[in-house]
Amino acid sequence: MTRTGIDHLIAQPEKYLTGKTVGLIVNHTSLTGDGKHSIEHFKSHSAFTLHTLFAPEHGLYGTAQDMDHIADAVDPLSGLNIKSLYGKNEASLLPDPSLLQGLDNLVFDIQDVGSRYYTFIYTMANCMTICKQAGVRMVVCDRPNPINGISVEGNLVGESWRSFVGQYALPNRHGMTAGELAQLFNEDIQCDLQVVPMTGWHREMWYDQTGLIWIPPSPNMPTLATATVYPGKCLIEGTLLSEGRGTTLPFEQIGAPFIDPHKLAARMKKDSKLLPGVFFRPQYFKPMFQKHAGEVCAGLQFHVTDRNQFKPLLTTLALLRAIAELYSDQLQWRTEPYEFVSDRLAIDLLYGNPELRETIFKDDFSLTALEESWQEELEDFKETRKNHLIY
Repeated sequence: MTRTGIDHLIAQPEKYLTGKTVGLIVNHTSLTGDGKHSIEHFKSHSAFTLHTLFAPEHGLYGTAQDMDHIADAVDPLSGLNIKSLYGKNEASLLPDPSLLQGLDNLVFDIQDVGSRYYTFIYTMANCMTICKQAGVRMVVCDRPNPINGISVEGNLVGESWRSFVGQYALPNRHGMTAGELAQLFNEDIQCDLQVVPMTGWHREMWYDQTGLIWIPPSPNMPTLATATVYPGKCLIEGTLLSEGRGTTLPFEQIGAPFIDPHKLAARMKKDSKLLPGVFFRPQYFKPMFQKHAGEVCAGLQFHVTDRNQFKPLLTTLALLRAIAELYSDQLQWRTEPYEFVSDRLAIDLLYGNPELRETIFKDDFSLTALEESWQEELEDFKETRKNHLIY
């Protein structure tokens, strides 16, 4: 049974905390081993005073959709003020140091999903930056990487393409825990960082092997199966294809009204030798909100048959290439602002550079060549990563 960092912090707070006051960056995933929210434990603690709560994207209780503005509020459980770390503009992502006034410690305890696009890790990094400025200790309570801590895939985000879905030079699937990422980020930030490690977690473990209950970290991350495909399928957000939001299978099914699903499945089979551990099934679905809401979409559902062999990013690139070949006039990129960025396309922010967009329609496009193009920088990342692994 895995025991998360928050349980070790609650058991020995004096080992990790300084002073007397605490702020919590938490959401609905921030449960301790006894099933109680960490807010409850800190609210009743005699040695430390819980001062303020901070909420990331999706809000303290995970009810808001992606990119929905989170307003300041009051927590019904504790009566404490909730300060939003995901407001109406890009400036809201980096909190004002004055919000930390009166705090000795800022504790981060949120479940991540193991993909570089997921914004919680950048909320953590931004708070580390503010802690450095304010002279406050940053405490990161570690939790498992749900899609294991070994598998790494993808290219690194280019410096000109950094955003809140890629704020650091990480690959699409980084194979690190939040605590390990905090140590990596702190090479640059240099705050007073204290990581509270887990026990009973090993790098090869998937979340369903930890003994912990799965709590959907955000409204469109309902299951571990969603997290498994997400390091690739999140790229679909940069297109006008439906990524399955507004259905019960977000990111596991992809489509649009103009697609012939059987034709697309037949085209995908041509790349099947390059795409282990996954079965493509023709699928029809009707999103209830967001892209193509109320319209019948056709496409594919992705059934992962061997999660240790599955390559989520390469599989998604194969899908985009197949659609580019079959529907070159209809495959379009999202052009409206994305994660507060309006001067670069979402697909470039998500992929980390414009190479995918610029080559996907070309006759000489090669999945193998694209995968090989990552390898040198991925090996460099792995060397850097080694210095910050805890487990």
